Amino acid sequence: MGTLDIDFVRAQFPAFSEPSLKGQAFFENAGGSYTCKPVIDRLNRFYTQRKVQPYAPYEASRLGGEEMDEARRRLAAIMGVDTEELSFGPSTTQNTYVLAQAFRQWMRHGDAIVVTNQDHEANTGPWRRLREDGIEIREWQIDPDSGSLNPQDLENLLDEKVRLVCFPHCSNVVGEINPVTEITAIAHAAGAFVCVDGVSYAPHGLPNVGDLGPDIYLFSAYKTYGPHQGCMVIRRPLGEMLPNQAHYFNGGTLYKRFTPAGPDHAQIAASAGMADYIDLLCDYHGGPETGASARGGFVHDLMRQHEIALLQPLLDAVKDRNALRLIGPSKAEQRAPTVALSLNKKAEAVAAELSQHGIMAGGGDFYAHRPLQAMGVDPDQGVLRLSFTHYTSHQEIDQLLQALDRVL
Repeated sequence: MGTLDIDFVRAQFPAFSEPSLKGQAFFENAGGSYTCKPVIDRLNRFYTQRKVQPYAPYEASRLGGEEMDEARRRLAAIMGVDTEELSFGPSTTQNTYVLAQAFRQWMRHGDAIVVTNQDHEANTGPWRRLREDGIEIREWQIDPDSGSLNPQDLENLLDEKVRLVCFPHCSNVVGEINPVTEITAIAHAAGAFVCVDGVSYAPHGLPNVGDLGPDIYLFSAYKTYGPHQGCMVIRRPLGEMLPNQAHYFNGGTLYKRFTPAGPDHAQIAASAGMADYIDLLCDYHGGPETGASARGGFVHDLMRQHEIALLQPLLDAVKDRNALRLIGPSKAEQRAPTVALSLNKKAEAVAAELSQHGIMAGGGDFYAHRPLQAMGVDPDQGVLRLSFTHYTSHQEIDQLLQALDRVL
């Protein structure tokens, strides 16, 4: 595999040629990425040419429906799942809430769910609320020093009562990449289904969910170069077992069962631009010519290789610095490029200082109260979060390191 051509990559993102953003290095990608040109072009085309009710026989409507179907078909193929196993909703938080309502109806009093205290609140809060209905909630706890989840600790929580295990592919503050396949195998061996929050992982390469093995995989398109939609994979055996949450007459269509509100036609259609972008990178860098999941895997690895090369110098620069604590692993191969730093002052103020040096970053709790508190970090003080993706350049990392030297 060759190296990522960063100039080609950045040419696919209009933000990098936007005059108002010149000189600004974007390090809050975990909160939402820049949008690639293929997505913007598709969104503009839909609003301009297809903004009608889709799936009717007239041309504009037929084309609109075809674009929505194309987005589902191509993204599902990249992730190694059936087309009907991928659905879209207004956000990952909303999708998880709907899922929790389905499990609320399906589970019985005394059944159990395992959640973690490493998660963003979206993949733990909705499940914890099921305690009100007599569902037992068991917490798989992180190591308070490292922030890591130990699979052995999960095994100790499992028995015949556990119906679901929920955990993140990687945390939005700890950053460590959890061994999804290993954890899924442990949960499945105990008879439990698995729900993985992939919001903080998917921007670094869409995963092959079919190979990883979980029953549910969730991520956000707006953090993955796309429009503001939540993407949700539910494997067919579980999806058909859970109670339908949509209109009763849509219960026979898997991708409609967990989207009770009407879909955002334009944004779903525009999501095909995410697949366009992956294809562009694959073809330009000489990836495989056929096989959507193989092509997606090639791009995934290309992105990760570039990110790891940029991430290690940042980790090296902060891991031993006085008056701050690096949350999560100090080895780039073990984590996503989402780097949270606990400081001896309010993180939001430090982010404001960095902005004076052209660094766009954030400070706060990032909806990760539970992991921060478990690691002894005051959520009110928060962490400085420096997050990037494959479109970040070596020059921007240098700009960040120089700014950190001045501010810290």
